[in-house]
Amino acid sequence: MIVARAYDSRPEGAREDGDGRAGAYHLPVMVDEVLDLLAPSGHGLYLDGTVGGGGHTRRILEVCPDCRVIAVDRDAEALAAAAVELADVRDRVRFVHRGFDTAALDGEVRQRGLDGVLLDLGVSSHQLDADARGFAFRHGVTLDMRMDASQDRDAIRFLAETDEQELARVFFELGEESRSRRLAREIVKRRSTEPLRTSDDLVAALAVSLGRSPSAREKARIFQAVRIAVNAELDALDAALPALRDRLRAGGVLVVIAYHSLEDRRVKDAFRDWSRSCVCPPELPVCTCRGRPLGQTLTRKPLTPTEGEIERNPRARSARLRAWRKAA
Repeated sequence: MIVARAYDSRPEGAREDGDGRAGAYHLPVMVDEVLDLLAPSGHGLYLDGTVGGGGHTRRILEVCPDCRVIAVDRDAEALAAAAVELADVRDRVRFVHRGFDTAALDGEVRQRGLDGVLLDLGVSSHQLDADARGFAFRHGVTLDMRMDASQDRDAIRFLAETDEQELARVFFELGEESRSRRLAREIVKRRSTEPLRTSDDLVAALAVSLGRSPSAREKARIFQAVRIAVNAELDALDAALPALRDRLRAGGVLVVIAYHSLEDRRVKDAFRDWSRSCVCPPELPVCTCRGRPLGQTLTRKPLTPTEGEIERNPRARSARLRAWRKAA
């Protein structure tokens, strides 16, 4: 069984504001590295699959005056914030409310193809800091954690309806919790009388399972695990990677910034397999697969933020950036 490494151990209440136009909503991570790899030029069409506050999109449009960006986000609040932030370049941006896992189905994307794609995964600063969104473990926060507020299942329903075995798996694999079975059992016991509705309810169950007050890091891991499960984030990434690869034009680049080892491992494995000339099982005597690489991995190892960026934006410390270029 795979255990996740949660790169981000962001302390409770930490803020990520800093310099930059998008800082009020979400400070973009590793902007220079993204631009170097995407190298936007000409009349290129680019997809920002997680536009957030619009920081990455703005920089793409600044360095490439004739480029256009399709700005996608499953969070309607983020999309609205990006529309305000990018009002002065509105004629070169098209905003689309959908998940990046279905972005390849967009009509323009299917017809024209893409010169580059950026996926900045995880949760934004605004989502973490807004109590109404229910992502944080601050006192009294109502559990929600939906990136798309229109979806039915929030964290309350997830904790109320998921069976004990699946809860234990989520806490172990996505939250790196060694007492995952004990925590799942405690949640099932508590919900038999009353649903877990607030951050305090979930923290209290965690405290019983640990036999002590949990640390901020332990709380962060459990809340992260619930968030990933509620939003089916790994399933979305698995669906998006090959779909967006197929929409890239020859020479197009796919850049992914991950903040969790399970995300990063999926990206690394996909890029590695696409860069191989043969993916047949080793026992086959003759190659029966494509027989050629689909493209080239541009990052032998993941790029990480500089110390200066981490100082300006603590969340950036968790970022792992990988990039892949489609064959000509």
